[in-house]
Order: sequence, then structure tokens, then C-alpha cells
Amino acid sequence: MKGIASINSKDAKLVMAHLYVAFTALLVGALAGLLQVFVRTGKLQLPAGINYYQVLTVHGVLLGLVLTTFFIIGFILATQSKAAGSYTDGERRWGWIGYWMMTIGTITAAIFVLLGEASVLYTMYAPMMAHPLHYIGLTLVVVGSWVEGFVVFHRHARWKKDNPGQTTPLLSFMGVCTMILWLVACLGLATTVLVQIIPWSLGLVPTIDILISRTLFWYFGHPLVYFWLLPAYMAWYVIIPKVIGGKIFSDALARLSFVLFILFSIPVGFHHQLLEPGIDPFWKYLQVVLTYLVVIPSLMTAFSMFATFELRGRELGATGLFGWWKKLPWKDARFLAPFMGMLLFIPGGAGGIVNASHQLDQVVHNTIWITGHFHLTVASACAMTFFGVTFWLVPSITGRKLTPTMNKVALAQTWLWTIGMFFMSASMHAAGLFGAPRRSAFSTYAGNEDTLAWIPYQIAQAVGGSILFLGAVLMVIIFFNLAFFAPKGEEEFPIGEVHANAEKVPAVFENFKLWVAITFVLVLFAYTVPFIDMIQNAPPGSPGFTNVIGR
Repeated sequence: MKGIASINSKDAKLVMAHLYVAFTALLVGALAGLLQVFVRTGKLQLPAGINYYQVLTVHGVLLGLVLTTFFIIGFILATQSKAAGSYTDGERRWGWIGYWMMTIGTITAAIFVLLGEASVLYTMYAPMMAHPLHYIGLTLVVVGSWVEGFVVFHRHARWKKDNPGQTTPLLSFMGVCTMILWLVACLGLATTVLVQIIPWSLGLVPTIDILISRTLFWYFGHPLVYFWLLPAYMAWYVIIPKVIGGKIFSDALARLSFVLFILFSIPVGFHHQLLEPGIDPFWKYLQVVLTYLVVIPSLMTAFSMFATFELRGRELGATGLFGWWKKLPWKDARFLAPFMGMLLFIPGGAGGIVNASHQLDQVVHNTIWITGHFHLTVASACAMTFFGVTFWLVPSITGRKLTPTMNKVALAQTWLWTIGMFFMSASMHAAGLFGAPRRSAFSTYAGNEDTLAWIPYQIAQAVGGSILFLGAVLMVIIFFNLAFFAPKGEEEFPIGEVHANAEKVPAVFENFKLWVAITFVLVLFAYTVPFIDMIQNAPPGSPGFTNVIGR
């Protein structure tokens, strides 16, 4: 039997190329995470030539940057190809150019991590310095993603030109929003890496301004979280309604939430720098207020999703306040994995409120609580949604089927990840309240009397990490089965239809020039005066951008 692919076969090859890299990164990054949690218990010694911070960097770079970026771009390319139509040969060619830039950059950065010359704990975070080629490699990853972003923009613009006066496909609109957020956020990262860090690491300048570098990094670092999250929201808003047999609650509400994420997620980096001197408290306070505004589109998303669930449940005969809960397709892995990610995201959001609150942040700042928070956001809400997407996306675009047997395996993988993440994240949050450090190996704090309070939680992290590693291995097996061994056939590419009673989409949502302009106004408002202060009040004798830390 010949399989029937749901999108253009040439587009599918480009998408799958991204997914091959993403799931390879998942396997290696998960192994590094497993080693990491066992080292933290003090029960494992790494072989000679490998140190804890090297393993930590591998885990962070592969899972936080490589897995997410490759999967997200592959997913956006697939959804846009399905919703807006196939790419032209020229668009596809640029997509491949971006892909190879990202892949070559990933390999380059990885070489220097493995050589022990880039153990910088994932971030481009001075005063830690890596080999210049590590930074150049990661720069290639970012620039390659920009190239692919412009492919997404061009395809969307071409659809608008071919369909004047019509509302653009929701998935294509969301993909454009996600890549706009990514490109605008990366401007801060590009500035510090190209202007400060690479010249410093090459020895072209003797010193670097730490405060400016960190401020530029966190201008990027917070919207990075929403670059991870918005593709999950794409699946929640558009894919999940179709999977459960329901309708999209509101197209307009979905578009508004994505526009608000562009506006509110970028000019808020100071809430990651609440304990750093050199930034006026007023500007910290202002950006904390802006940070809390992100709660608005998050609550809109929660309302929309649970409204969709309830409406579908009522259609199936549910009664009472929570009768719809029983009507959801719990035995469908395409639904269960994203739904469990949604549930874990609830405490993740609550933890985010703690992290953004000045007084509360002082309790958990630089403790492993922060790591536990990231495991509830990117490693739960995002990763589990990406897994749920994979269960249908891979067979759909390769002309294969998700069999009932493989669906059961996928359900098992979902429960492994959920249980593992519960142990991992809960113990990290608890240990953080006792003051357990965020990134340190056991040997750096062994003998500290406070360590005794952390040990049970470190053991729980090892248990959770072991379960998560099994879940990661099983996920990789599922991926390659669906890509190469699943029976040929036709798998649905689920795109939801908008509810008949939904409001019409206002035309202003399509005006990306307006939203980008407002975003830059907010950025200038939030950052111009603080940057002037940082440069004018640099240490005596320092020429603004080159002070504080030397080689």
C-alpha cells in the first residue's frame, strides 16, 4: 500500500530534516541530564576528562536550544505548508540554506563543548568565556533560524497577495507571530555576542561590560521562553480542538493572545536581574509590571482551551459542572500528552510569578528552584506538547499510520514523562527553598551542614531523572518507528475549524507593521534610559562598553 502524505513531499523532507536533528539532540541531551542528576547526589564520579559543567552545558544547549529551535521551525514549516499551501522552490531552497546553517553551527558549537572549551552552563553569560568558535557556531544557529523565519514571512505574504481581503490561515498567522517574536528578541543576543563576546573571546578587546552584556542577554532570554511556548499554544488552540472532535472557541481570541505575547514578552528582561546592582529600582519595577501583563494572554489561552473542552463535552452529552471531563479522549496520546503539559504548566506559571516578584525572588534566586521552574515550562508544557504533535505529525507527512499499538506505547511514554517530571521538578522546588544551589556539583558544597537537608531531594531528582531518561529513549524509539517502520497509510493532519458562533477576526490583527512598531516603542521606553545610565555610570577609566571584566 502506498502512503498518502498530508503535505508536499519536498516540504515534508525539509520538515523531517529538522526533526531528525531535534530528536538526536533529545537523546544525547537526556543522557547528559541523567549523568548530571547522579553527580549532584554525590553517588557518581564522571570519567577522567569529563567534568560536571561540561555535562551541564551539553544538557542545556541540546535541550534548551537545539531540540526546541529545530522542532519549532520544523513544526511551523509543516503547519504553514498545510494551512497556506506548498512552498515555492525558491522558498524551499532558502529553507534548506537556513537548515544547513543551523546544523553546521550546532556541530561547531558541540565540538568545543566536547573538547571542554565551552563549559559555560548553556548561556552566553559573561564573565564565563568559551572558545570563539563555540559562539560563532551558536551565532550560525540563530542566523539560520532567521533565514527560515523570512521563508515563513514570505509564504504568509504570498498567501495574502493571492487572497486579497480574506483572513489569513490561523496557523500561518501564529507561525509569523512566533518568528517575529524570535527575530526581535534575538537582536539583543546578536548585539552582545557580535559586539562584545566574540571580540572579547578572540582577544581583540581586553575587557567586557558585564552589566550591559547580561542586560542584552536577558532582553533575549525571557522572550526565548515564549518562543518555546507559542508553538505549543499553536497546537493547543488549533490542533487539540480537532483531535477531540470539537471546534476552535475563537479565532479572534487566539490571534489577540499571540499579538499580546509579542508586545508584552520582550521589554521585561530586568525581572531576571532583580538582584543585580547598576539598574535603577524604578526600571526594575516597571519591567516587573510589564512582566505581569503576560498573564493576560496566558489566562485567555486557558479560558479558550477549557471552553473548547466544555463545549465538546456538552456536545457528547456531558452534564454538571465537570461532566465534560469524562468525555475527553484520554486514551488518545495525541490529546493526553499536550493536556498533561497544560496541567504541569499551571504550577509552572505560579512559580513564574514568584520569580518575577522582587521580595519572593530573593528567596529562590540562583537556587535550584529556578531549574525546577524551567522543567515545568519548557520541559513539560512545551516538550510534552511537542511529543503529542510528533505522534501525528511524523506519520501524517511521511504517509504512514499511528497504529493502536504505537498509540499505547505513546501513552506509556506520556505517563513516564509526567511521573518523572513530577519527581524531578517538585524536588527541585523543595530543595531550592532550602537553598540548594542552582548549578553546582555535589563536590562544591559537600561538607556544608545545609547539605543534609538537600540530600533526600537530590535522590528524588535522580529518581525523576532516571524515569525521564527512559521516557526520552522511548520517545526517540517512537519517532523513528513513525518515520521509518510504521505501516503505510494516511494519517490525519488535524486542523480545527472555528466555532460557528465565534466573532469575526478584526482586520487590525493582520497589520504586523503596527504590532512590531508598538513593540519597538515599548522596548525603547523600557531600555533607553537604563542603558544611558549603564554607560554614563561605568567604572572610572572605562570606555563604556569595555569595563569590569578582563580576560
